[in-house]
Formats: sequence, structure tokens, C-alpha cells
Amino acid sequence: MQIIAIHNETHPKPRPIQAHHCRSFWCRLRGLMLRSRLEPYEGLLMVEPIESRTNASIHMFFMRFPLCVVWFDRSCRVVGTALALPWRPYYAPPAPAKYILETHPDRIDDFTVGDQLVLQNA
Repeated sequence: MQIIAIHNETHPKPRPIQAHHCRSFWCRLRGLMLRSRLEPYEGLLMVEPIESRTNASIHMFFMRFPLCVVWFDRSCRVVGTALALPWRPYYAPPAPAKYILETHPDRIDDFTVGDQLVLQNA
């Protein structure tokens, strides 16, 4: 699986998130289920075929820990964030999103709506 480095241009941090690039339906459906933990610099970047609120929604079934979820549009501008808790059935972005970043919950304050992100092959 390809690794993508995600940098926040608006609020740069010393270490970008290294996210596994997830494009297939099954990869998006599984997400980070059944993982026992996640390092603060790790993540999963899910890519939807089109920008949408519904298609960009996530579930937290079978999760063992909370996640920081960052939704952003095709121009890589953050449209929403959430601290997603285990076993919750539904989280959706407040605006249409093409990308969903799931990362360590400690990273929640690293992103705000309107931030500009940059994606690079790691």
C-alpha cells in the first residue's frame, strides 16, 4: 500500500502524518478496524470517487480507540474535523469531502476548517 505524507501548510507541524493510501471499497470499509493502536504520526487516507457528505461518512464499529478524523475537499482544503469515538455508528463531514484522514486522536488540534493540506508521496 502506498504511503502519503500529509502536511498542513496553514499550521505546519514538525512531523507530517504518514498515511496509508486507501482507494478500494474494501479498504475504505475496513479502515482501521481491529488495529490495537496507532502512532501519533500514522494514519489512513481514504479517497472517495466524488465529493460527498454521505460517501465521506465513517463508522467506528469494532474500533478499540478514538480517532482524529479530518475531511478535506478535492483542493485539499479542510472542510471538517471530529474526534470519533469507538462503537459510534456514524460520523459525517459538515460539507462535501473527497478525502478522509483517520489519524491519532492527539492530532485533533493540528487541523481546523479552512486549513490547506499538501499530499506528497513518502
